[in-house]
Amino acid sequence: MTGELPARTLASKLVVVARASAASDYAPVLTALAEAGVQSVELTLTTPGTFDAFAALRSSFDGDLGIGTVTDLEQLERAIEVGADYVVTPITSPALVARAVDAGMPIIPGGLTPTELFSSWSAGASAVKVFPAGQVGPGYLKDLRGPFPDIAVVPSGGVDADSAAAWLAAGAVAVSVGGPLLGDAFRGGDLGALRDRAQRFAEVCAS
Repeated sequence: MTGELPARTLASKLVVVARASAASDYAPVLTALAEAGVQSVELTLTTPGTFDAFAALRSSFDGDLGIGTVTDLEQLERAIEVGADYVVTPITSPALVARAVDAGMPIIPGGLTPTELFSSWSAGASAVKVFPAGQVGPGYLKDLRGPFPDIAVVPSGGVDADSAAAWLAAGAVAVSVGGPLLGDAFRGGDLGALRDRAQRFAEVCAS
């Protein structure tokens, strides 16, 4: 096993997925998120320049900083190299899980079916990402817990504040939230409004 997710991610139960047009857009948004009490942010590899910007962002963000949308071993190796606190994948890949476990890197692989989710969990994933979570809803976790009572689940995709509370009540270890929290923050939106939304999500997840 790679072990549990990083402590601040587990304690806050909230991962904010930051998907920007360019890595140069990250810093002000991360600052606003930190001011709102967000403790864990996933920077996505669909954002050009994420790896190059990671060291500077890591030194300035007081929380767990992960790298997401990891889909191949080369990306995983780079995430390990730059010192990500965890990695997230949108897919079920035994090779990625095996390498992360070997490196001691917490990994949250994506999947939707029971077969996908259990294969990653049994291979040593720190948690599994139910994606896209909006297609199944919190009741799906209750069904999964029948055959897999100990599985650690992080729903992602379409999670808003209300469904975040429902997923956590159903037993999710954390929720992964993007658009409903970030809104237009990466398109020139008001950062004060972002802080308000982020604070609301943080409070919902903490309770």
